[in-house]
Amino acid sequence: MTTLTVGHARVTYRHEGSGAPLVLVHGAGPGSIMWDPLVARLGERHTVVLPDLAGSVPAEDDGSPLTIEALAAQVIAVIEDFAGNTPVDLMGFSLGAPTVAAAAALRPDLIRRLIPIAGLTHAGDEYVQQVMNTWLLLADNPGAFGRFATLNAYSRPYLNQIGHEAVEQFHDFMQPTDGLRRQIDLVTRLDIRGLLPRIEAPTLVIGCTRDATIPVENHREFFAAVPGSEYAELDTGHVAMAERTDEFLKLVQDFLARP
Repeated sequence: MTTLTVGHARVTYRHEGSGAPLVLVHGAGPGSIMWDPLVARLGERHTVVLPDLAGSVPAEDDGSPLTIEALAAQVIAVIEDFAGNTPVDLMGFSLGAPTVAAAAALRPDLIRRLIPIAGLTHAGDEYVQQVMNTWLLLADNPGAFGRFATLNAYSRPYLNQIGHEAVEQFHDFMQPTDGLRRQIDLVTRLDIRGLLPRIEAPTLVIGCTRDATIPVENHREFFAAVPGSEYAELDTGHVAMAERTDEFLKLVQDFLARP
């Protein structure tokens, strides 16, 4: 585990596997552990770099409101520390999607290929505002907070497929830490539309048709705003990599394998 000081934050990263660097940026929640179920398979072709940014459980910062620019600066610092000036592949999920897009816009020289997943470009969707503010209102009740997160993270078919016992185990993954509350607050304020035209890396935007956290219309808007980007949709809820793991990995690996 490597620790870096970036501005007012102390962020960490770890790496596994071998091959060209692939940096995975987590969404709102406990941090890079969200990627753990995919690391072994991605690590067969890539050195997977897993940062824990401000607001995640392993990171430390001054507790001030988060900004996308600050999170992007942390991603950039991790890339520079691990790979120097060598361009890397960069993938981000949910809140990580605008974070990696901002990093790619601010430092196009460091990014070979870019994959934003289930993200949004600005906070103007009233539905998203209501979801995030309702989630924040549940912060004093950890049980309800976790259940609300599960309900919005996965599609109805997937929840029925895995069954009641497995679903009940999901509720503890999202706990109302101060960092997570600040990440949710950031979702209600962010706007990266001014940065997106500056992205130069080949980009694959992945959308999720049944997303109840950040509806698919936001994913399509993301695609439309990135010059020359490609778009693919999976018939899943928000956490596409859990619901359609094989299909998701094929999309990602085929895109990254291009010259």
